[in-house]
Amino acid sequence: MTTKKILKFIGLACIVQCMFLMSCKDNVVLPSQPVASYSRVYMPEAVNGPVVKTFKITDTAQALIYGAGFGGQDFPGSDIPVGFAVIQTKADTFNMVNNTHYPLLPADSYTLSATSAIIPKGMVTTTPLTISVKTSGAGAMDALKTYILPVSITNTTVKVNEALRTTYYILKAQPDFNDYPNYDRANWAIIGFSSQEANGEGPNNGRAIFALDGNTGTFWHTQWSGGSPGPPHFLVIDMKEVKTLHGLSFVGRQGDGGGKPNEVNIQVSLDNVAWVDAGTFNLLNNKDLQKQFLPNGFKNARYFKVSVNSSYNASYTQIAELNAF
Repeated sequence: MTTKKILKFIGLACIVQCMFLMSCKDNVVLPSQPVASYSRVYMPEAVNGPVVKTFKITDTAQALIYGAGFGGQDFPGSDIPVGFAVIQTKADTFNMVNNTHYPLLPADSYTLSATSAIIPKGMVTTTPLTISVKTSGAGAMDALKTYILPVSITNTTVKVNEALRTTYYILKAQPDFNDYPNYDRANWAIIGFSSQEANGEGPNNGRAIFALDGNTGTFWHTQWSGGSPGPPHFLVIDMKEVKTLHGLSFVGRQGDGGGKPNEVNIQVSLDNVAWVDAGTFNLLNNKDLQKQFLPNGFKNARYFKVSVNSSYNASYTQIAELNAF
């Protein structure tokens, strides 16, 4: 067979094969995929992940919104009943997956406006429902404590989008900072510190006392001349009298370099012997005034210890102003 005939034969074979494949493709039978199989009921509030809310403590109950929606190509052809409930095991699962330890919001602290609702025929949502949360008075949530409240769809006549079955509310109540002015520091004394820069920042800077001088242009800086000890860095303050310590305020050094406090732990004491952990929090990497309530609740104290466990972009730390309220 000549080369020309061989090429002609190969070409004809390719054409036949393509025709065969095309005919096979035309005969493919797909499984039935009714539009109704894509319809799902879900909680719209769950779409963007947990709902994180910090309430101001007030005498009146405060509200959160929940409800159910219908997702699909068409509108519902009949009413869709939907049930709701708070389920403890949902909170347990959330904590396990996210390595958190949020307790369930106590039942006395909230009220669901309804445990059932209807997505009406021709509509795609229930009417908005509300969770009333108490932040003060009998049964109120504890101030400054973070809780979880998982509200789930429990039953309905339509399939549920499992990823959006539950809305997780992460909730905390705290007072208004404006109600807590800073204490007078006139008689305060620094009675302990991890280190200070006694020389390198000049005669009127660097030492621990400059965190209490009322001047944001000066600062306490941990030692860097002749040595540079790493964290944790700390200051111990004697307020000279017992006060209710609600929180602390910080101003970072007014420069743009590293060393501003990141993770901070607070301990308190009545006698400078027995110490109680008042909680740990994070500050932002900026030069602004930052106020923080004690995470573990208000404490009676004469002494408090500020430990900087980590700083931004540095192993040293520095604070321009430190106060308490």
